[in-house]
Amino acid sequence: MSYLNLNNEKTSKTVKQLDVLLADYHMYYQKLRNFHWNIVGTSFFYLHEQFEDMYNDAKEKIDEIAERILTLRYQPSSNYSEYLDLSNIKESTSKKTDKAMVKELLEDHGKILKQMRLVVEKADEAEDEGTIDMIGAYIGELEKTSWMLDAWSMKTEDTHKAIDA
Repeated sequence: MSYLNLNNEKTSKTVKQLDVLLADYHMYYQKLRNFHWNIVGTSFFYLHEQFEDMYNDAKEKIDEIAERILTLRYQPSSNYSEYLDLSNIKESTSKKTDKAMVKELLEDHGKILKQMRLVVEKADEAEDEGTIDMIGAYIGELEKTSWMLDAWSMKTEDTHKAIDA
């Protein structure tokens, strides 16, 4: 991997964490498809569209993460049996309310964000700015999506914390 000027031993630690993130995103993608297909009730139109936007975004990230692993000269996992073993995200039933779906996705976002930060930590140790840059952007995007889902879940009388002057 001399053309990237990265240490192979340190990079292997980053790749292991990227592979877990890849598995997380595959499981998350499938869960979003499940929820997209099975949402019912008064939130149908909004959440059906939102879940579709989210799974399309996840699909792009799956490809980018796998290509980053390949760029680092490793073979990404590519079987669902591997994803089930590696992932922090678990499968879900389709029989959930809109609020339960959003709650579960927010919990999954927390797991994905934790994994992303672990990738950044290992990439920083390997001086791998390419991975840090890619995952850093993902963190900001997922945090914003999480905020929007959380705001949807809030009661109108709920408020955010005031900034102390």
